[in-house]
Amino acid sequence: MSSSQKITLAKGLNMGLRKAMEDDDKVLLMGEDVGKLGGVFRITDGLQKDFGEDRVIDSPLAESGIVGTAVGMALRGYRPVVEIQFDGFVYPAYDQIVCQVAKYTFRSQGKVKMPIVIRIPFGGGIGAVEHHSESPEAQFAHTPGLKVVACSNPVDGYWMIQQAIAHDDPVIFLEPKRQYHADKAELDESATPEPLFTSRVVRPGSDATLLAYGPTVKTALKCAEAAAEEGRQLEVIDLRTLSPLDMAPVLESVRRTGRCVVTHEAHVNLGMGAELAARITEECFYSLEAPVLRVGAFDTPYPPSRIEEEYLPDLDRVLDAVDRTFAY
Repeated sequence: MSSSQKITLAKGLNMGLRKAMEDDDKVLLMGEDVGKLGGVFRITDGLQKDFGEDRVIDSPLAESGIVGTAVGMALRGYRPVVEIQFDGFVYPAYDQIVCQVAKYTFRSQGKVKMPIVIRIPFGGGIGAVEHHSESPEAQFAHTPGLKVVACSNPVDGYWMIQQAIAHDDPVIFLEPKRQYHADKAELDESATPEPLFTSRVVRPGSDATLLAYGPTVKTALKCAEAAAEEGRQLEVIDLRTLSPLDMAPVLESVRRTGRCVVTHEAHVNLGMGAELAARITEECFYSLEAPVLRVGAFDTPYPPSRIEEEYLPDLDRVLDAVDRTFAY
């Protein structure tokens, strides 16, 4: 197989999981339908056939049991990777995640590691029913002891899942489900990946900074293309990690541009954008030409699929926020 190939995000995650399992026989996969079916999004397709039912485990429909079992596996020296089938299904396991997974290492004064990866497909845009299109990232980023990352493209998916599995702390690994099979990118398996907990400038610009992660990175890039036609050069940053936030590229950018817009699919109220706006204001106050603006979902439960595009941040809403930053 060539070291360079075009892949989707789903394929990148599948390849990354396979590589991690090949490299370390302590890596186990577990979740609803991850084995014979290969997962509802086919992310684990073919892995049970190649690694066996002892390492790719079809679990009962019980999220609390899945995560609780992973805690026991981690205590016995394994590196479990569990799949929460959809974002809205994570709440039965929320107690296990915030009370056990997040606190075990601290409680043991570092003697016990919790190398657990909890994969969560998140975000909307797939026309699904209730509990299938949520964005719970702020709830986990607010919990000390958890690392929270969000890949946005196939190449990051391949590298970041391996890095998360190799990490000794628990990682909430967010995957934008609308991007699973949407776009392809060139993967060079011989390349050196960027460190896991870092943000990255994905489009340079000089007039305003646009921050995004997961599913809204693609939206942000489209906004930058549209703004360029009107003579405005937007710098787009893919945050990639939500806890810990890598603020250095963000602060450097905002000090140059003087303007910043944050977009995410989660509700604006108390979302990641609020933390980013606060930090940017504290660190870049004398560089800002306008307030940091946030664009996200409205403060209602996720709506029926036929109106979800009205609910989610889109090109027009983000560009409107960019326009408002230039009106001050």
